[in-house]
Amino acid sequence: MKNTMTKSLAAIAVSTLLIGGCTSNATNAQKGAGIGAVVGALAGKGTGDNAKSRYVWGAALGALAGTAIGSYMDKQEQEFREELADSGVEVYREGDNIKLSIPGNITFDTDSSAIVTDFYPVLDDVAKVLAKYDKTKLSIEGHTDSVGDSAYNRELSVLRANSVANYLAATSVSEARLQTLGFGETQPIASNDSEQNRRKNRRVELRVIPLES
Repeated sequence: MKNTMTKSLAAIAVSTLLIGGCTSNATNAQKGAGIGAVVGALAGKGTGDNAKSRYVWGAALGALAGTAIGSYMDKQEQEFREELADSGVEVYREGDNIKLSIPGNITFDTDSSAIVTDFYPVLDDVAKVLAKYDKTKLSIEGHTDSVGDSAYNRELSVLRANSVANYLAATSVSEARLQTLGFGETQPIASNDSEQNRRKNRRVELRVIPLES
C-alpha cells in the first residue's frame, strides 16, 4: 500500500464536494446558519493530517448580503443539477449550502488518489458553475471505507481531496476559495459490512458555502 501511496503523491488528481448555499425563504436561511456552525466544527476536528492538506480558505474576494443569498444559491443549485444530470453526482440542498456527493467509483481507482479519466468532464462541469458563481467558498472532503489501517485511510482521503482541489485550481477556481479535509473512515454513510455499502463510503463531498457580508 505504501508504494501505491507514493505513486498517488506523484500523480495527485482532483475530486470534490462543494459546500455552498442559500435559500429562498426564512426557514432555509435559519437552517443554513445552523449548518454553517456544524461545518465549522467539522473543519476544526476533521482535517486529518493538516500537513498534507494543501488548501485552506484565503481572503474572501466577494460577498453576498441578506436576501440576495437565497436567490444566488437557488440559481447555482439549479445549474449544478442541469450540468451534473446523469453524472452519478448527487446534489443536495442544506439550508444556505449546496452539497455535491461524488461516489468513489467514478472518481478514483481503489487505493489511489489519481483522478480517473472519465471523471475530468464531471469536474469541468463543476468548475464551470463555480466560475460563474464566484461568491462562494468550497470545502472539499474526502472519505474512505473501513478496510485497512485507519491512519492510512485518513491520509488517502486528504490526498483525494487535494487532487480534486488541484484540478479545480488548475481550471478556473481561485485557490483562495478552496479548503480540503480528509475524514478517512470516520463518517460512513452506510455500514461497512458489504462491498456495496463500502462503495458508498468511498466518496468525495463538495460543500458550496456562500460568502456573507
